[in-house]
Amino acid sequence: MSYCMYIPEMKEPSRSLHAHYHDEQYGFPLHDDNELFGRLLLEINQAGLSWETILKKEKAFRNAYSNYNIEEVAAYTEDDRERLLNDAGIIRNRLKINAAIENAKSILMLQKEYGSFEKWLAYHHPKSKEEWVKLFKKTFKFTGGEIVGEFLMSIGYLPGAHDADCPVYQKILEEDPMWLQGK
Repeated sequence: MSYCMYIPEMKEPSRSLHAHYHDEQYGFPLHDDNELFGRLLLEINQAGLSWETILKKEKAFRNAYSNYNIEEVAAYTEDDRERLLNDAGIIRNRLKINAAIENAKSILMLQKEYGSFEKWLAYHHPKSKEEWVKLFKKTFKFTGGEIVGEFLMSIGYLPGAHDADCPVYQKILEEDPMWLQGK
């Protein structure tokens, strides 16, 4: 069952939580590098957990990781790592925390070379999911196939976020997602 079809079957408060993400964020193009970083951070943290857990903790992630400010996260010290490991509002996994910090550093390098994280993504578009996964594994930490696929679907680089008969699908088409431009 697709995400679009599953949400109406959910009970509250889960339904409202998922519906907001589904209707307002999932599959829509993102253009702000900090928000792109934040989405990648959330997808990495979801590994092994439910997406609902991540949605419930999104505000805490945003607060813990300096509103997803790439420069600030890239400059995190050992004290910041310990602070994050002790923050009950987020996922306290050392590998995921280290990945967030190292990935912020990688994005800074991409920004220097390409002008922005978004421009780096656009430069490499279009690619198959498999090609994207190879590129992400070479560039970032903690980025396997599921994480990369969901990240790229969630920001409009790969199709599949919504069923064609979902009302949100039409809204996304109006925003000209990258997956549509690759055809």
